[in-house]
Amino acid sequence: MDLLPFFRWCDSTWLSVTIRESRVLFPIIEALHLVGITLLLGTTFIVDIRLFNLGMRQQKVSSLATQLAPWNRASLAATAGTGIMLFLSEAMKCYSSGPFQVKMLLLFLAILFQFTLYRRFTESEKTRFTPVKSWMVGLTSLCLWFGVGLAGRAIGFF
Repeated sequence: MDLLPFFRWCDSTWLSVTIRESRVLFPIIEALHLVGITLLLGTTFIVDIRLFNLGMRQQKVSSLATQLAPWNRASLAATAGTGIMLFLSEAMKCYSSGPFQVKMLLLFLAILFQFTLYRRFTESEKTRFTPVKSWMVGLTSLCLWFGVGLAGRAIGFF
C-alpha cells in the first residue's frame, strides 16, 4: 500500500501550510511537544524507578501509578496532538524518513505496551510480581519510550 497520496494530502492541508508559513508556530508547537515528552518520560520514569525498587519503596507501585496516571495520560495526549501538527507541517519530509518510520513503529508498540501489560502490571494490587518481572516491565517501558524520543530526534538529522 502506497501512502504517498495520504502524505501529500497531509502536506497540503490548511493547517500544515499555516504552520509552515508561520515564523513562530513551529517552534511553539515543538516546545509544547518537548514539554509533553518530558512529562511523559518523567512520569513513566518515576513509576519504573519504583518497579526497579530503587526509590519510593514506602509506596506501592499501584498507588504511585494511579497518582501519576492523569499526568501521564495528559502528557501523552498533548504530545500526540502536537506531534500530529509537527507531522502535518513536514509530511513530505517524513514520507521518506527512516527515523520517522522507526518512531511510528516504536510509538505504536509503546502505546500498546503502556495500555496493556504495563497498566495491568503497575495498577494491580492483588498480584505479587517477582523482581525480575518488575525489572523486565520497567526496562521494556523505558526502552520503548526513550526509543520513540531518540527516533524522533533523529528525524531532524536524516
